[in-house]
Amino acid sequence: QVQLVESGGGLVQAGGSLRLFCAATGRTFSFNTYTMGWFRQAPGKEREFVAASLYGGGSTYYADYVKGRFTISRDNAKNTVYLQMDSLKPEDTAVYYCAAERLRWATNWSEYTYRGQGTQVTVSS
Repeated sequence: QVQLVESGGGLVQAGGSLRLFCAATGRTFSFNTYTMGWFRQAPGKEREFVAASLYGGGSTYYADYVKGRFTISRDNAKNTVYLQMDSLKPEDTAVYYCAAERLRWATNWSEYTYRGQGTQVTVSS
């Protein structure tokens, strides 16, 4: 079993930056064997993919609407994945979730076995 806890959300003005954290824990858990993904859900909208980091810490992938502004990274020694969000826009306002899937590449929420509870990001104009 894997537990994921997000943090780092908050209120920021448009053009500002935030860094989200997702800490993973588990009894027999090898963080580097998990693909880690970030998703978001705005009020009244469906949850959408933001970014993912392939297990092993290699490839990353971004949704077009965050490409060039957001950066996903991971520290396998700390069992933590990060989402650096720069040049934030009001339309980035959402609850941000991280998710983990073992030894498989995944960009759909339904493909992830483990999911966090989310952290709120609000961008004011």
